[in-house]
Amino acid sequence: MNFRTLDLNLLRVFDEVMAAKNITRAAAALAMTQPAVSNALRRLREALGDELVTRSGYGVTPTPRAIALWPAVRDALANLQSSISPDTFDPATSKQSFVLAMADATAAVLIPPLIRHLELSAPHINLRLVPLTTRDPRALLLAEEIDLAIGFFPAVVASIGMHAMQTGAPDSFAHTQLYSGEYVCVMRRDHPLALGLAEHPLTLDAYCAAKHLLVSFSGRPFGFIDEALAAVNRTRRIVLTVNQFFTAGRVVAGSDLLTVLPRHFLASTGIRDEFTVVDLPFNKPPVHVDMVWHRRMNTVAAQLWLRGAVSDVARDEFPNSHPVSTF
Repeated sequence: MNFRTLDLNLLRVFDEVMAAKNITRAAAALAMTQPAVSNALRRLREALGDELVTRSGYGVTPTPRAIALWPAVRDALANLQSSISPDTFDPATSKQSFVLAMADATAAVLIPPLIRHLELSAPHINLRLVPLTTRDPRALLLAEEIDLAIGFFPAVVASIGMHAMQTGAPDSFAHTQLYSGEYVCVMRRDHPLALGLAEHPLTLDAYCAAKHLLVSFSGRPFGFIDEALAAVNRTRRIVLTVNQFFTAGRVVAGSDLLTVLPRHFLASTGIRDEFTVVDLPFNKPPVHVDMVWHRRMNTVAAQLWLRGAVSDVARDEFPNSHPVSTF
């Protein structure tokens, strides 16, 4: 392929098709006809020598070459747009909408004060929350389906830091630690184990012998608590897996199941008095709640304001936490 003769408009079409995963939706977003988008894809296929996307059900599926190429194309287009169009943002008058992904426990703590902040300083801004369904939100950020992901992402944070250490260059994604938390064992107040805590603490044997409820965003029946147990050659029986902390609290309050919840979340359940809360009887990894975004949004004024607002709220809610710097 001769890059000097490549029609760069084809890359805009490619970017929109990759984002929409659908020819019709991409055409609508580009204000083009569907045949025009299909023709542009054909020309780009010929230039690159790859199918790029194949039809699949009601949409299209990208090829490995397209998946590898898309981040560079999207970043280049974003940089070009920011250079040509000066970026201005006034939170007092903006009617922009933002999409945030987080667990219900995180939302219960951060969203009420964030809304109060918006009512005072950005009354026309809209927020949309979507649930986390994964511990790795980078695909959602890459596709610009969300603006920010907020949660416990140990593998993602480690990957971002490792990339910088190994290459000496920043990763495509960035993060800031908002606050630190702690997970605790929660059971109903009159649970048989709770009744015996006055005489002796919860033991590892008793914990593993009990029946458990797991909160898993993806539905995978194995969490970081199970990884910690595996490190000491122990397992537990998970009777129920749910994808919300609020649901877990309600179920545990009326059953003999144990669960693990963030300590700071308990007051938000409205049924804190129905729980007995104890420390887990084994070593567990520290829990850091991070804000993760795509680095292409680093200098976008609206995104800078959003990240600043979230950071300010987290600092006010967790004054004793000591957030680390951004990678």
